[in-house]
Amino acid sequence: MLFKFNPNEIKALYLRCTGGEVGATSALAPKMGPLGLSPKKVGDDITKATGDWKGLRITVKLTIQNRQAQTEAVPSVSALIIKALKEPPRDRRKQNSIKHSGNITFDEIVNIAQHTWHWSLARELSGTIKEILGTAQSVGCSVAGRHLMAS
Repeated sequence: MLFKFNPNEIKALYLRCTGGEVGATSALAPKMGPLGLSPKKVGDDITKATGDWKGLRITVKLTIQNRQAQTEAVPSVSALIIKALKEPPRDRRKQNSIKHSGNITFDEIVNIAQHTWHWSLARELSGTIKEILGTAQSVGCSVAGRHLMAS
């Protein structure tokens, strides 16, 4: 029996890409072809949606209904921390491994925690703050002038 395509069905697709850059349409084509979408158009939409995250690896959520795709950037906690460091955008091809040795205030950590609390595994906001402090340690930045160390 053949598969019947339902145009009103809503599909969600998550893709990892570099912000502000056009992804390879050859990588998008196998995912977009069965859904009846143009990989070039979807690539341009992703580039527009991730313009604020230039040079950072970010997850993009594609919501597809009726052969129309809405793109939404879903930043990870590490991307939010790197963005809070206010570093200039970098070119991935020229700089391979970069150390983020900046400083973040504790208020920015709390703001990130409030933004990401709904998908965190912690029961309370304090647990989410601890998760973000651990991510800040792995990124390599300091919080309120103090370097984070495991005890």
